[in-house]
Amino acid sequence: MTMEREKTAGGAGAHGPDEFSERTTAGEFIKAARAHLKSGEQKQAYSVLLKALVFYPDHPIILSYTGWLKAVVDKKHLSGVASCRKAIVKFKTSDPDVAKTVYPFLYLNLGRTFLLAGKKKEAVDSFTKGLSYDRGHYDLKKEMKALGIRKKPILPILSRDNPLNKLAGKLIKAKSTTAKPR
Repeated sequence: MTMEREKTAGGAGAHGPDEFSERTTAGEFIKAARAHLKSGEQKQAYSVLLKALVFYPDHPIILSYTGWLKAVVDKKHLSGVASCRKAIVKFKTSDPDVAKTVYPFLYLNLGRTFLLAGKKKEAVDSFTKGLSYDRGHYDLKKEMKALGIRKKPILPILSRDNPLNKLAGKLIKAKSTTAKPR
């Protein structure tokens, strides 16, 4: 490998897990970026992903992360949203299991980017779309809860405050907490 082709997240001369080259897989870039994110190092994660884009300019997960971090780190909200949307367009699969895994993640990053851009309605729409692929997705549910978004009332023709809706909600909640697996 030549020095001109060597790509490192830590600058010239860095060695170890942050060293990247044309032989680095997309998965390795993503893993390194996630490790930085887990440590709260958003700028470093963004740096890794910018390097990844050189080798994988159309990779949906790299585009999605890069879009969100572009909004976080560079405060380029509209460009971040565009990258996240591009990621969704680029991702294609006919495998429902893969779709159930990847789409929620892509919509999570898009929604988070919309929030940074001050577009709450679009963020909620993105989180809802992600939940349509995986209703139990922890991070999507966490984002919705943080926004104060509640489920639709049990009887949608009645207001949320209607005593029948309150009673039905309590009964369903009680039943689900007392149900025992067989």
